[in-house]
Amino acid sequence: MRMNRTVALVVGGLVLATSVGAQEQVETNTKKASMREPTFTDVTDAMLKNARTDGKNWAIYGRDYTNQRYSPLAQITSANVGSLRMAWMFQTGISRLGSFESSPTVVDGVMYLTTPYNTAMAVDARSGQQIWRYEHKPSITAPIYCCGPNNRGVAISGSTVYMGTLDSRLVALDSKTGAVKWDVEVADPEAGYSLTITPLIVDNFVIVGSSGAEYGIRGFVKAYDKSDGKLQWTFYTLPDKGWEGTFAEKTGEGEDLKRNISAEKAAMAQYGDAWKRGGGSVWMTPAYDPASHNIFFAVGNPSPDLDGSVRPGDNLYTESIVAIDARTGEYKWHYQQVPHDVWDFDATSPPVIVKLKNGKTAVAEAGKTAFVYVLDAETGKLIRKSDEFNRHENYFVQPTAQGVRMLPGANGGSEWSPPAVNPTLGYMYVLGLEQPMNYITHSAPYEKGKLWLGSAFKAVPGEKQWGTFTAINLNTGKRAWQVKTDQPMIGGALATAGNLVFTGEGNGHFNAYDARTGKSLWSFTAGAGCNAPPVTYTVDGKQYIAVACGGNYQLGYPLGDAVLVFALPGSAGTTKKAK
Repeated sequence: MRMNRTVALVVGGLVLATSVGAQEQVETNTKKASMREPTFTDVTDAMLKNARTDGKNWAIYGRDYTNQRYSPLAQITSANVGSLRMAWMFQTGISRLGSFESSPTVVDGVMYLTTPYNTAMAVDARSGQQIWRYEHKPSITAPIYCCGPNNRGVAISGSTVYMGTLDSRLVALDSKTGAVKWDVEVADPEAGYSLTITPLIVDNFVIVGSSGAEYGIRGFVKAYDKSDGKLQWTFYTLPDKGWEGTFAEKTGEGEDLKRNISAEKAAMAQYGDAWKRGGGSVWMTPAYDPASHNIFFAVGNPSPDLDGSVRPGDNLYTESIVAIDARTGEYKWHYQQVPHDVWDFDATSPPVIVKLKNGKTAVAEAGKTAFVYVLDAETGKLIRKSDEFNRHENYFVQPTAQGVRMLPGANGGSEWSPPAVNPTLGYMYVLGLEQPMNYITHSAPYEKGKLWLGSAFKAVPGEKQWGTFTAINLNTGKRAWQVKTDQPMIGGALATAGNLVFTGEGNGHFNAYDARTGKSLWSFTAGAGCNAPPVTYTVDGKQYIAVACGGNYQLGYPLGDAVLVFALPGSAGTTKKAK
C-alpha cells in the first residue's frame, strides 16, 4: 500500500511535506550521531574493484564500475518501505542555485557532496553535520556552460577527493580536510569547455570528459595521474581523420535518416575541417570493465547542434557509445545511434555493463531517441534495441524554416538521468521525458565562447508534457512495466536487493516502487525537485537512502539546496544482503 501521510515541516527555509513524527526522528538521530567523531578511510584500488559486493559504501558514481546503481542491501524492502522516515537533512547554504544533480559519495560514514557552482563538502553520514567545505573560485569571471550550472559529484581514491569544475578544471582535495592538493586546467573555459561529469578512478588515473558541444568545442576524454594531476592520455570524440564516416543513409537498426547525401559530400570541400569545432560532449561517468581494461562512455551532440549543413558526414563519434582502453586511450569500437544528428539526440545517459541470461557481457544505454540500446561489450555490435519508452512522431523528419513537430523532442527520450539495473530481474529502470518540439532551421556563424546551435527547437504551445519511468527487460527488449508522471522525468534511479527501485520527480516527489511490478509503495514530498540520482549505504548496520532535492534549471523545476536522508525507525539492526 502506498504510504504518503504528510505534514508541513520548515527547516532552514526549505518547506517539506513529510511523515508524521519525522521532525522528532530527525532531532533524535542528529543528537545521538553528533557525539561521534567521523572516521576517514583511505580508499584503495581493491575497494573500488570490489565495490559491487560492498553494500556498506557508495564509493563510485555508479556504485561500482558497472554503473548499475544496484545495491545488495536489503534491510529496507518492499514489505517495510512504507515505514521509511527522514533521518536527517543537510542544506548546503549556497544561495546560487542550479541543477542539483549531485550523487553523494559515501565511505565508512563520511559523505562527500558537490553543488552546482562547485562547492564540495564532507558531512557525517549519520547526522549530516558538516566536516569541511571547499568553495572553488572560478578562473574566469563568468564560466560558460550549457543547460544550467551543474556538478554531478566527486571521485575518491586514497585520501584524495577529485572534482571537475564549470571553468574546466580538475581539483584534488584532501578527503579529511578539504585542502587543495593540486588544481589543473583541463581545457580553455573561455572557448566553452566545462566539466560537469563525476570523475572516474581507474588504477593510477582519474578520468574526465568535457562538456561544451553547444559552443563549437572539440570533445574529449582525458586521463590524469591521480597523484600529481599530470596529463597521461587524451581521446578526442571527433577524430581528425575519418570523422565523416560512411555517410550512412540509415541508422544501425535500419531507420531512414532522410539525409541529402549528395549535398553533404559536395560540402566536404568547404567544411572538411569541421572536426576541429565539431562538439561531442562526454557528460556522464563511464562504465569500466577491469577484465578487458575497457571504459565505455556516451558521446553527445555534434556542433553546431542542429545545423548539419556546415558539418557534412556522420560526425563521428558524436551520438555514439564508445569503448577505449583505459590504460592508453586507444580506440576499441563505437556504435553510433544517430549519424549526422540534427535533432539534438545526444547519447547522454551513462552506459551500464550488464550480464545477459545467455552469459554474454553487454553494454546498455538509454538514448534520447527513447530506445535502450544493448551492445556486445567485446565488439560493440547491436544485440537488440528495446521497445520505445516514449512515443515517436515524425521520427527523423528533417527540420525546416517553417518548423517541424517531432517526438521525441530535444530533451529526450532519456536525458542525463542515470538508470538503475536489477541484475536478478534483468530490468533496467529508465527515466523518460515526453516533450513535443518544433524544429526550426536557421544558420549562424561560429564565434568563440558563444552558443552555437545553428537552429532552434521550441516546445509546442498547449501540448501536454509528461514523464515516464519504465522497466525495460534487457534480455528481451520488452517493457516490463511503465509509470507515467505529471512532469517530464530527469534525475536518476536506484535499485536495491530489497525488491525496490527509487526515483524522484520535478514536483518534489521522491518515490519507491516495487522493482518487479512497478507498484507505488511509498512517497515523500520535498519543497524542491528531487532531480538527482539516489544512493544507499549503511552506517553502524543501518541502511540509509539519500537524495539531493534541489530542482533542475533546464526544465524549470523548483530549486533548492537540500540533501535528504531516510531510514527505517528504530535502532540500528543487521543489514541484510542479497544472496
